[in-house]
Amino acid sequence: MRVLLIAYDNDSFVSCFPQGLAYIASTLRHKGYDVEIYNQDVYHYPEEHLTNYLDRERFDVVGIGACGGYYQYRKVLALCRAINSSKNRPLVMLGGHLPSPEPEFFLRKMEADVVIIGEGEETVVDYLMTKFNGGDLKNVAGIAFFENGSFHQTKRRPPIIDVDAIPFPAWDIFPMDHYTLLRMPNIRNNQRCMSVLSGRGCPFKCNFCYRMDEGFRPRSAESILQEIEILVKKYCVSFIDFSDELLMSSPERTQSLCEAFLSSGLHFKWDCNGRLNYARPEVLKLMKKAGCVFINYGIESVDDVALKNMRKNLSVNQIIEGVENTLQAGISPGLNIIFGNIGENHSSLENGVNLLLKYDDHAQLRTIRPVTPYPGTELYNLAVSKGLIKNCEDFYENKHINSDLFTVNFSDLSDDEAYAALYDANERLLDHYHSYRNKQQQETLRKLYIEKDASFRGFRQN
Repeated sequence: MRVLLIAYDNDSFVSCFPQGLAYIASTLRHKGYDVEIYNQDVYHYPEEHLTNYLDRERFDVVGIGACGGYYQYRKVLALCRAINSSKNRPLVMLGGHLPSPEPEFFLRKMEADVVIIGEGEETVVDYLMTKFNGGDLKNVAGIAFFENGSFHQTKRRPPIIDVDAIPFPAWDIFPMDHYTLLRMPNIRNNQRCMSVLSGRGCPFKCNFCYRMDEGFRPRSAESILQEIEILVKKYCVSFIDFSDELLMSSPERTQSLCEAFLSSGLHFKWDCNGRLNYARPEVLKLMKKAGCVFINYGIESVDDVALKNMRKNLSVNQIIEGVENTLQAGISPGLNIIFGNIGENHSSLENGVNLLLKYDDHAQLRTIRPVTPYPGTELYNLAVSKGLIKNCEDFYENKHINSDLFTVNFSDLSDDEAYAALYDANERLLDHYHSYRNKQQQETLRKLYIEKDASFRGFRQN
């Protein structure tokens, strides 16, 4: 059976490695399926190219996975229209967070055959075996479909507990020389980068998070290092982007992983997502020693009332202490702040701007974006209950038109006041960024022509 998995074009010059797709591809291949990747993300093919490709080739199944977002919604809709226009239309599977919370809407809108709900490795195999062997799809956990005009959604499939048992991503069928060019904060120009999951899930329950499976399932250090060793030796990777939601799930686990990295004999730099209440000096010192150069933190707000409303399990004091500890350890902190959640106001936004300005180590550009109540989140359910969003169709067709514009404004400000405040906040942040860059260039000129710096290699856009 031939399966085509589509890596959609996300409008990036260098795309992030599509890990979810690569895990599905690997699992299907282990079960004997013939899997091919359609890399629209790399080659920026128009949708007509996909239709023509399917006209020339015969696939039994086409799969598309995407996260929730206005861009992803419109892109997947365009891809489905291209697939449905093919003379050899295959069976169409949708997956990822985009369709999972509201599968009936997506089946109708995209004219797809099935939605794979939640984690997909086991479900995809179960579905395909049942579908193509004449079995009863109602016995397949974790799917939604139409049968004889009636909508069916089966019981949820439990998350995979033993994540070490999942086959490594199918790197060999992806253009790895493209994906390894991804640039991350503090990566050197000559380093090759690849994303790795250190675990799945998160133990926290923020009100804006659209993660569907509860709990955290860590991978063992042995499994993680086996994967990294392949990436280092086969693909010359020297920078690992730990892209899962929370490598720093506890101080104990973080320290244990760092000790394993140090004793492995592998040499690589890395970044990860972290928690500021776990950003303790002894943990950060060990992370730095083990090669960590950047930790991405979800701060979200510098307001204790807003943080409590978000269920962030974090305080302003913990945020400040954790950021300062990170900088003192010589690691860059990624400072993520959003605005517009329940109870936020001018003061909370001003606090956020001041924190970004005070602790900016210039590793990356940061602006403040509105919070989005994605389907499946507590915020979305609140918006629906208050009549601010009608349903999933209203969300994607009318409300969520851009991630930098409000879908729903939950703050204490009017929409006009909130937009004016965001304008002022981001103007200050952008001016700060460009002022620093200009000073950098001026210093480079001084060193070049006054000090005759022979190490200069031309002005380059980073």
